[in-house]
Amino acid sequence: MLSDELESGATDEQQQGTSGEGQALPNNGSSTATERVNQSSAGTDEQEERYCWVCFATEEDDKFAPWVQPCNCRGATKWVHQSCLKRWIDEKQKGNPYKSISCPQCQTEYIIILPSMGSFAFMLERLDIIAKQLSPCVAAGAIVCSIYWSAITFGAVTVLQTTGFERGLLILEQAEPLALLVCLPAIPAALVLGRMIRWEDIVLRMLQNTQYNIRKYPVISFMLPVTNEPTPSYPEPFPNNSINASEPLSVTRIFCGALMLPTVSTIVGKMFFKSIKNDLHRTLLGGFAFVAIKGVLKIYFHQKKHNRAKQRNILDYTQENIRKYGFRSQHLQQLQQQHQHLHQMANELAAQQQQAIAGIGNEAASGDNQRPRP
Repeated sequence: MLSDELESGATDEQQQGTSGEGQALPNNGSSTATERVNQSSAGTDEQEERYCWVCFATEEDDKFAPWVQPCNCRGATKWVHQSCLKRWIDEKQKGNPYKSISCPQCQTEYIIILPSMGSFAFMLERLDIIAKQLSPCVAAGAIVCSIYWSAITFGAVTVLQTTGFERGLLILEQAEPLALLVCLPAIPAALVLGRMIRWEDIVLRMLQNTQYNIRKYPVISFMLPVTNEPTPSYPEPFPNNSINASEPLSVTRIFCGALMLPTVSTIVGKMFFKSIKNDLHRTLLGGFAFVAIKGVLKIYFHQKKHNRAKQRNILDYTQENIRKYGFRSQHLQQLQQQHQHLHQMANELAAQQQQAIAGIGNEAASGDNQRPRP
C-alpha cells in the first residue's frame, strides 16, 4: 500500500513537473526566437553588400577603403566611402569648411569634425574669411566712388562748356565745396532723366488719336504725315515704338544721347545764335532748338512707319505673286553671292601680296649672298 502511494505521488509529481515544463517551454521558445531574429538581422547587416552612392563602387572593388554611414538613409544610399564623401562635401562647401552640409536624400546634417590647426592658423583663417566677405562690399564701393567722381568731372566740364571757360571757372571757384559735391554730379543724372522723358511719343499718340479732326484742316494735314483714309471699323494694333530700357541698345542710346546733349547744344547755339553774347543763353537756345527739331523729325518718321504698318497687305501665295514679288529674295541672294565673291577675291589678293613680299625677300637674301665679300 505504501509503495503504491509513493508510486502514485511520484507520478503526480512527474505530471506536475511535466505540466510546469510544458508551461515554461513556450516562454523559452519565444525568447530564443527573438534572439535568433536579432542574430539573423545582425548577421544580414554585417553581411550586407556595401554600395557607395558617389563612385558606385562596392566593397569588393576596394576592400581597404574606409566606409561611413553619415545619415539616416537605408538601402542603396546607406553606405559611402569616406574619401568620396569628403570630395563631395568639398564641392558643396566651395572653400568654406564651416558650411553645414546635409544629405540630399534624407536632409540629415552631416557631423563633420575639424581637427585643430593651432591658434595662429585659426586667426589666419578668420582673417581670410573676413577678407572674402568684405571684398564684394569694397569692390562695390570703389565702383560707386568711381562713378561719383566721374559724374563730378563731367558736371564741371559741362559748366565750363556751357557758360564759357572764364566765367565757368569763376563760378566753380566762388561756389561752396559742399554745393559743388552735390550739384555737379546731379548734372549728368538730370540729363539722363530728361532724356528718358519720351515727349515725342506723347505727341505722336495725340496725333494718331485725333487724326479725324486734323483732316478737317488741309494745311496741317499737308504738313504732318496724316493719312486721308477713313478709320476702319475693326481695331488695329498700334506698333509700340517706345524704347525698352531692358534692351542694351536702348540704354546705351539714351546714355550717350544724354551725355552728348551739352556739346551738341553748344555747337548748335554757336551756329544759329551768334548774335547772343551770353554763352549760357546761347547754349540753352541751341539745346532747345536741337531737341525740338529732333522731336519733330522723330514724330514725322514714326508716323510714316505707323502709316506703312497700317497700309501693308499680305497677298495670296500664287504663282503670279511669286513671279511678281519674288525678285526681292532673289536680289538678296545675288547680293550675298556678290559679297562672298568679293570676300574671296580679297583673300586671294592678300595671299598673292604675301607671296610677292616673300619672293622679294628671298631675292634680296640671295642677292646679298651672291655679293663678293671684300
